[in-house]
Amino acid sequence: MADPARVVYQCQGGVVLEAEAAAALGVIKSDPDQRPSEVEVDSDAVLIEVAPAGGPFQIRTPHAIAAVRGTVYVVDVTAEGTSVFVSEGEVAVFREAGGEEVTLTAGDGVDVRNGEPLVVRQWPERRVRALLNRFGR
Repeated sequence: MADPARVVYQCQGGVVLEAEAAAALGVIKSDPDQRPSEVEVDSDAVLIEVAPAGGPFQIRTPHAIAAVRGTVYVVDVTAEGTSVFVSEGEVAVFREAGGEEVTLTAGDGVDVRNGEPLVVRQWPERRVRALLNRFGR
């Protein structure tokens, strides 16, 4: 299988962002001498690896915020919503507008869509494989 097109960003403090080539992302908050604390993703998928004990870190999308303390997870953004899947560790996910919050652990995923409740599910192997294949994993 050919390696999918993607861009890898190695950030200060143990943050690695592996983005699909067409992903739209940008650093919102960052001190030049420290790792970024907040990154915005507007489209496509980004696989995130965050070293533990480095302080708070979150991904913002138009639909959700995924906050983490040290883990490996994927955020996939479409016009309809945001999907978050955790490969390792723990991630808190809540709506961009606030309110409801859920916590995901390894193997869990959630789809954040307007007007739908946040439901944590163990994602089926086929869905996980399809998502991780987008990063050559």
